[in-house]
Amino acid sequence: MNKLFSVFDFCLIILVTPFLVSSFLPLAFHIPQTSLALAILAFLGLIPVVVSAFKSLFNKKLSVDLLATIALAFSLISHEWVSAAFITLMLTFARLFDRITEARAKKTIQSLMKYNVERVRIKTLDDSIREVHIDDVHVGDLVIVEDGDRMPVDGVVVSGEADIDEASLTGENELVHKKVGSKVFTATVNESGSLVVRTEKIGADTTLSRMITLVEAAGRDKNEAERAADRFTQWYILISLVASFVMYYFGLSAREILAVLLVVCADDIAVAVPLSFTSAISYAARRGVIVKGSSAFEQLSKIKYILTDKTGTLTRGKPKVVDIRSYDAKFSIDDIAVRLFMGASESGHIVSKAITEYASTHKMKIHTPDEFEEISGQGIIFKHDDANMLMGRLSFIESKGCIISGQIRKDIQTEKDNGRGVACLAVNGKVVGLMAYQDELRPHAREIIAETKALGVMEWHMLTGDNEKSAAAVSAQIGIRHYHANMTPEGKVDFIRQFEKEHSGKPTKADCTRGVVGYIGDGVNDAASLALADVSIAMGGAGADAAIEASDITIMKDNLERLPEVMRIADKTRGVIKLNFWIWGITNVLGLGLVAFGFIGPAGAATYNFLTDFLPIGNAFRAGRK
Repeated sequence: MNKLFSVFDFCLIILVTPFLVSSFLPLAFHIPQTSLALAILAFLGLIPVVVSAFKSLFNKKLSVDLLATIALAFSLISHEWVSAAFITLMLTFARLFDRITEARAKKTIQSLMKYNVERVRIKTLDDSIREVHIDDVHVGDLVIVEDGDRMPVDGVVVSGEADIDEASLTGENELVHKKVGSKVFTATVNESGSLVVRTEKIGADTTLSRMITLVEAAGRDKNEAERAADRFTQWYILISLVASFVMYYFGLSAREILAVLLVVCADDIAVAVPLSFTSAISYAARRGVIVKGSSAFEQLSKIKYILTDKTGTLTRGKPKVVDIRSYDAKFSIDDIAVRLFMGASESGHIVSKAITEYASTHKMKIHTPDEFEEISGQGIIFKHDDANMLMGRLSFIESKGCIISGQIRKDIQTEKDNGRGVACLAVNGKVVGLMAYQDELRPHAREIIAETKALGVMEWHMLTGDNEKSAAAVSAQIGIRHYHANMTPEGKVDFIRQFEKEHSGKPTKADCTRGVVGYIGDGVNDAASLALADVSIAMGGAGADAAIEASDITIMKDNLERLPEVMRIADKTRGVIKLNFWIWGITNVLGLGLVAFGFIGPAGAATYNFLTDFLPIGNAFRAGRK
C-alpha cells in the first residue's frame, strides 16, 4: 500500500508542477485548461488526505491532515486553484518526507543486509569440502573462509589466522587479527589469510541480524520530544479551528480565513521531529553504535551522572604481566618464568592466557608439564622432572600448607595496594617466586572522561570489587574522584538503585542535583545494573547477546572513545529539534504578518507554506551527518 501511495504521490508532483508553473507565466504561455487541470489534480490530492484525517478521527486524534483537508476543501469551493495546487504539492511532499523517515532506517538495514552470503564452503567429517546454500549450514559446521570472503556465520576460529575488517559491525576501519579461539562475526571481511570457523550462530541469531532488528525497532520508538510534538499538534489544530470560527464571526472573509489556514498548516514539524531522530540513529548504526530508540538518545543528551564498572569498561579486561620475582637463590627469574609458563600452558584461565602471551612475546620455550590439574578459580597443581609445583592465588597456596616468607607476604600486599594481582609459584612445598599482573587501562581514558564532562556530565562513579587502595590508585590515574571499592555484584545493584533514588529525575529549584543517571558495563556480567539506570550503555557488544538485550545503547566495538562521540550525536539531535521549532515558529509569525497586512492572499500563503516547509525538514537531515 505504501508503495502504491508513493507512486500516486510521485505522479501528482509530475502532473501538478507544470500546470502550477504555467499559472504564473504570462497568458500567452499558459497551458490550455490550466485551471481545470489544477482543480482535478487538487481533488485527486484530497483523497489520501481525507482518508488519513478520518483514520485519525476514528482513533480519537486530531491530525494535521484534518486542518489540511479543510484548507484544501475551502480552496476548491472558493475556486482558488493555485492555492489548492500548492496545498496538494505541500501535502504530497510531506507524505514523501514521512516515508523518507522510514527509508532512512531501512537504508541502513539494507546496507547491512547486503553483506549476507548465500553460498558457503563447509568442511565435512571426511575432510572433503563442499559448497552449500547458507540455509543448509547448521550450528557446529566447519565453514571455510578464504582471503577476500565475507564471514557467513558467527563462530569461533578452529584453524588458521587472518586479518578481519569488522567495519560493517563496529564502524572501525582497523583490521583485527584473528587466530585459533578468536570470535568472528557475520558480514565481516577476511582481508588476508585463511580460516576454518566452527559455526555458533546463523541467520536471525547472528549479531548482524540482531543489529538489523534493533535499528528497525528504533525507527518505531517515540520519545518524549516526539510525544510532546504530538500533543502540541493536537492542541495546535484545535486552536487553529476555533480561531477560524472566531475570525469568521468577526467578519473576516472566507478568502482571508483560508490564507491564515494555509500559513499555519504544521505538517513540516510533524515530519521533521521523527526524521531528526531516525537520521541520528541511522548515522550512529553506521558508526558501530546501536541505539534502541529515540528515547535513549533523548536521555543520553541530558545525562548528568555516569556510574561505571571498572573491569572491561575503564580497563581492557585483559591482564598483562608486569613483574616476575624470585625468592630463592636456586631459581633465577627466568627459571621462575619458565615454570609459571609451564603451569599456564594447559589452562584457559584469563591470567594463564596473559602468562602464555608474555611467553610468546618474549619467545620463551614452554615445556609441557608431566601431570596437570586445575582447581577452578583457585590455582594449578602440576609436576615436571620430579618437582611438585603449585601456582595460583595466595589463599590457594596457603591451603596446601606451603611455606611463605614474611617478605613475600609483604610484597604481595604492596602489589595489591597498587592495584595489581599476584600469582604465586611454589616448588616442593615452598613459595619461590611470584608474578604480578595488571589489567591495562583503556587508552586515553582520562581524556575521554574529561571530554564527557565538557559535554555536561557532572560526576563519574567507579564501582569495583578491588580493595580501597587499589581503587584509589586506578581512579587517580583516570581522573575519577568518586570510587566505591570492595563491591560485590549484588552490592553494585543496591548502590545503583539507591543512587537512582537520590539523583535521578528532573532538576528542581529545591534540588538542582538531580538528572539523568547512566551506567556503563560490559553487558555480560552487568545485566542487572544496566537494567536499573535511566540510560544504559554496553561496551563491546559484538557477539554478546546479554549486552544487546540489557542495554539502551550498545557500542559494538570495545572502544570507550565511542561514548563522547554518541553523546555529541545526541546533543546535536536535540539542538536540531529545538532549532526546528524555532524555524516553524518564526516562519508562521512572518506568514501571518504577511496575511494580516494584505501582502499575500490564499495563493501566496500556500506558496509561502510550501517553500518554508523545506526549512525544518532539510535541517532534520543534519542530525545524521558528521
